[in-house]
Amino acid sequence: MSLSSHSPSSTTRKTPGLRRQEILQTLATLLEQPVGTKITTALLAQQLSLSEAALYRHFASKAKMYEALIEFIEEALFTRINRINSEYPSGLVQIEATLSLLLGFAAKNPGMTRVLTGEVLQYEDSRLISRVRQLNDRLEASLRQSLRLMALPLEQTRSPQESRVALQATLLMNVVTGRWHRFSSSEFSRSPLQDWDQVWHLLTEGLVSPPHVLP
Repeated sequence: MSLSSHSPSSTTRKTPGLRRQEILQTLATLLEQPVGTKITTALLAQQLSLSEAALYRHFASKAKMYEALIEFIEEALFTRINRINSEYPSGLVQIEATLSLLLGFAAKNPGMTRVLTGEVLQYEDSRLISRVRQLNDRLEASLRQSLRLMALPLEQTRSPQESRVALQATLLMNVVTGRWHRFSSSEFSRSPLQDWDQVWHLLTEGLVSPPHVLP
């Protein structure tokens, strides 16, 4: 999923909006470099054949660049999630499609995976870590809502087992973030989608099933 739907020409690339996209795309690409590569504004400017002063005309700081990347990720993911939830009435289908989206997004955007895990933000503005945490909380809340759709038919006239739903949503997000971290720590050699069909099959066996009642 690209930051820009087309490659701007040399004449249009200098417009502010397209230049910002170019800067963010280059930053995302640099984040695909081996772990330990320090991403500095000097390196970013060099890649873009710009001066650091030119970078700061578009972004006040490197933290602002990361913040813009997080905003792009949020918009890209939730636009798709909202479409999934409106198109599929089944909670189980919503969850499968959402998890596949989250893992597939990481597979297609390795550099942005390092933003999603927060690892490249450790020595940046602490607000960025909070933004990523909020993003993960929103994703988990979306999964909870889909799980409630599955719980309601099982519960019939009773209210859903909210604590069970909450635990399952947390479990699903832990699976996703764990796969994001494994993908990043393997220097992107272990796809987050590896063996996903089998893992999903195992996960579905325990989703919102009624608790066992002892005789």
